[in-house]
Amino acid sequence: MDFFDVIFYFFAVVTVASAMVVVFSKNIIYSAFSLLFTFFGVAGLYVMLMADFVAVTQVLIYVGGILVLLLFGVMLTNKVINVDMKTGTMQTLPASLLVAMLAGSLIGIFWITEWRVNPHQPEMQTTTRTLGEMFMTTYVLPFEVASVVLLVALIGAALIARREKSPLGDH
Repeated sequence: MDFFDVIFYFFAVVTVASAMVVVFSKNIIYSAFSLLFTFFGVAGLYVMLMADFVAVTQVLIYVGGILVLLLFGVMLTNKVINVDMKTGTMQTLPASLLVAMLAGSLIGIFWITEWRVNPHQPEMQTTTRTLGEMFMTTYVLPFEVASVVLLVALIGAALIARREKSPLGDH
């Protein structure tokens, strides 16, 4: 087992363990903070797959945007911090049987598959440089059109949010 395998298992354990805390925790704050570690673990796995652009996007959008929004929403809502979520289980036996069959199938497929390893693997390259070149050469027009459409949507949302209502309800 080399260093790459140790790092992979570390990120896999962090991702699975924190995802289990997200699912099984009764406290919504603990679930939200565990979701943070799940997102970071998935981003680490993306880095190991040489998908650095997807990893940075994962951190910026999910951790930087969605998770922070979720935490602020939960923390700023009155009387929600100490409320336990209802986690009543329904149909545990059918769900357990289904999970056991699926896990057995995946393990069986894993063991009977003949894994072929190429001893002469090509050098892997990161994706950021290729995506940047494609955005600025081949796909520059669709990229610019998408940015203008998003800008128009942002300006429209700001105008709708700032529109003052008249006292008589006239538009």
